[in-house]
Amino acid sequence: MTHNKKVVLVVGAGDATGGAIAKRFAREGYIACVTRRSADKLQPLVDSIQSAGGEAHGFACDARKEEDVVALVEQIETELGPIEAFVFNIGANVPCSILEETPRKYFKIWEMACFSGFLNAREVAKRMVTRNRGTLLFTGATAGLRGAAGFAAFAGAKHGIRALAQSMARELGPMGIHVAHVVVDGAIDTDFIRENFPQKYALKDQDGILNPDHIADNYWYLHSQPRDAWTFELDLRPWNEPW
Repeated sequence: MTHNKKVVLVVGAGDATGGAIAKRFAREGYIACVTRRSADKLQPLVDSIQSAGGEAHGFACDARKEEDVVALVEQIETELGPIEAFVFNIGANVPCSILEETPRKYFKIWEMACFSGFLNAREVAKRMVTRNRGTLLFTGATAGLRGAAGFAAFAGAKHGIRALAQSMARELGPMGIHVAHVVVDGAIDTDFIRENFPQKYALKDQDGILNPDHIADNYWYLHSQPRDAWTFELDLRPWNEPW
């Protein structure tokens, strides 16, 4: 092991929430390890963290493949340092009528947004329990609380990841591992929202959409909580977002 620093592993480090979380932890001195299926897409994030004085490493990893996940965690723990914080941030929000949904797409959405969360969190948890410390954070959505028309596959996956987090919290909490689930309810300040939902994006000036940096602050807050007052579930939504 070449570092004494702590590591945060962000699985699904996109251009918005995942990237902002990685930057937030890097500012606190953590080595940011970020993953996507394509490593090339991670380079701007890695460069941004490094230019700000932080340390970051990008990894190409198919989060749905057990052998890839096992190898990734082993490499990080061996070469960089202990994974003190883990963030699962894969979404797979693909709308479709239940009358037109195909088994292949339904399964793929579940595999991406739920099954891969199990694989990655399990592998990291195996390391954390040997140290009796660590934080496992899962990005959820309102779909994990109630299913909307046209989102049966996504809702099923998000209900599943929330249930996984609940079970892991009850099992691993007594072992010193903080498990939390974050319900992100509302549009996020991304290029996708700006280009496809301009009316919604226009609410940005009124604080009407979620700022990824502010979301990331809450992930750091969860990780920093003392163990006598751990939060399991945190809801994040703009002031004008309907419940």
